[in-house]
Amino acid sequence: MAEKDKKRRRRNVVLAILAGGSILGVGAAVTLATWQDDEYANGTFTAGTFDLQGQVNTTEGFAEHATAPGGALGFDLNASNLSPTDVTYSPYAVQLSANTTSAATVTVSAATPTNAGNTANLTYAVYEVSTWGCSSATTLGTALIPAGTALGTVPAATTFTLAAAATPQYLCFVVTAGSGLTQGQSAAAVWDFHATSTTSIGTPTPTATP
Repeated sequence: MAEKDKKRRRRNVVLAILAGGSILGVGAAVTLATWQDDEYANGTFTAGTFDLQGQVNTTEGFAEHATAPGGALGFDLNASNLSPTDVTYSPYAVQLSANTTSAATVTVSAATPTNAGNTANLTYAVYEVSTWGCSSATTLGTALIPAGTALGTVPAATTFTLAAAATPQYLCFVVTAGSGLTQGQSAAAVWDFHATSTTSIGTPTPTATP
C-alpha cells in the first residue's frame, strides 16, 4: 500500500510540474506579445533642376540656345565686311537658370568652321569680364582663351565655374583679322559651352550605437 502511495504522489508531482510548465509557457508567450513594437522611416527623393542659358544681346536676355549654331554673337564691326587687321568685339554671357539647384563647371569647345576659306586668317580670344558689354574701350579681364588662338580651336581644358541660381559669367569675344585676309571668303565659327553639375553627395559618417 505504501508503494502505491509513493507512486501516486510521484505521479501527482510530475503532473503538477507539467501543468505548471504549461501555464508558464502561456504566460511567457503573452508577455512577449505585449513587448512588440514597430517603427517606420521613409524618404522622398526629388531630382534637382539643371539648366544653362546664354545671352547674346540684352533685348532677348538669357535664353535657351541648346543646338548649333546657337545664338548669333553681336560683333561691333560688321563681321561680314572685315578688312585686314580689323579687330571686332562681341559680348556674351552664360548663367544657370534661377531654379537650378547645382553649381557647374563649364567646358568650352569649338566646332570646325564652316565656309572655312578665311579660317587661317582669323584668330580670336575670349576674356572673362565683370559686366555685360565689351569693345575696344573695355578693360579686359582674365583671358579664358588667349589672344592668337586659331578660329575653330580651343586650348585643352578650357573651363570656368558657375554658381547656381542666376549668377552670370560675362565674356568678351575678340576676333582679329590677319593681314592675309582673303576678299570675299568667310569662316563661320561655333562655340559650345557645356555645363556639368558639380554637386556631389558625400558618404555620411556612421553614428555609434548607444
